[in-house]
Amino acid sequence: MTHPLRIAIVGGGPGGLTLARILSRHGVAVCVFERESGPLERPQGGTLDLHVESGQFALQQAGLDDAFKRIARYEDQGSRLMDHHGQLLFEDPNPEAKDRPEVDRTQLRQILLDSLPEGCAKWGVSINHASQGDDQRWTLHQGDRHHGPFDLVVGADGAWSKIRPLLSPYQPQYSGLTFIEFNIDDADLRHPLAARLVGRGTLQVAGEARSIIVQRNANAHLRGYAIFRVPTDWAANTIDLSHAPSLKIQFQGWHPDVLALFDAASPTLLVRHIHALPVGHRWAHRPGLTLIGDAAHLMSPFGGEGVNAAMLDAAELAQHLLETPDGSKAVQAYENHMFERVMPAAQGSAEGAALQLSHDSVALSLAHLHQHLTPQ
Repeated sequence: MTHPLRIAIVGGGPGGLTLARILSRHGVAVCVFERESGPLERPQGGTLDLHVESGQFALQQAGLDDAFKRIARYEDQGSRLMDHHGQLLFEDPNPEAKDRPEVDRTQLRQILLDSLPEGCAKWGVSINHASQGDDQRWTLHQGDRHHGPFDLVVGADGAWSKIRPLLSPYQPQYSGLTFIEFNIDDADLRHPLAARLVGRGTLQVAGEARSIIVQRNANAHLRGYAIFRVPTDWAANTIDLSHAPSLKIQFQGWHPDVLALFDAASPTLLVRHIHALPVGHRWAHRPGLTLIGDAAHLMSPFGGEGVNAAMLDAAELAQHLLETPDGSKAVQAYENHMFERVMPAAQGSAEGAALQLSHDSVALSLAHLHQHLTPQ
């Protein structure tokens, strides 16, 4: 049965694609508009863990259980914590027994794309703004081109959403944290010492108000982040971003095995400033518009809730739209519940960012690992 609503989703990340998949498999006419020219235009970022109650639940609603199991890495759920002298303070005793397997973002995006009807995803479409017509429907504008009209426009377009200003005046604020990303290819064969140091999952090394986090991705790829609390222009003025070993000067006195991570890395470094929307961010309902994922509740990465929250947004919004004939009431019900649901995660993420690189961050990280990762 064909659903009466015509829906546009702005943004082709995990949240937007999950929403498109669930709606399209139930007969809803949906288009995804993505500014990138294609799925392989750029790397989609590092590994992430999908939670049973959110990310995995959303994939179940999308009918993608089997596809998920093919890319899930239960063996890479480990956690290690070291101090800057190289002393191992914590290692997960049984990582494979947990139920939050790692998946690479690129692979997750691909299984979602493969599940969509042909032509559902429109590539190379950079939406500048949306306008409402006399019939109350919305048209999307790409320069002098336009798309629509649509009964509902869903902003799934991330931190710097073009749809959010139609609903909310808030913009993400810089947390004070800057991540310098480095990458190590084919670590098991080419850099076995780095591979053993990181282990099967995530390594955190902390001390002296600095931190390094390295995650194992698929295909023996290690993606790391050197973390600093600095002004936004610090990295460009301080770090040689074309030479990964230049990071070593910022960690003088740290254990040689830790510093060797920078020697093993590919030359180019990437700067990532960590932003967040206010905890409790919400807006007054406006018929024909809504937001999911980072566009609605951008958080710092501390807590691992971002993609999971976005995919759960998609599943819950889809459920309301499919069960409630009145599209505006369906969206309003989704929004009212979502505002409350994400509050604890947003608060925890904000607290996690605030505590990063504090004088007792090692002790706090150790306490967190013991609380959440050791058997009860």
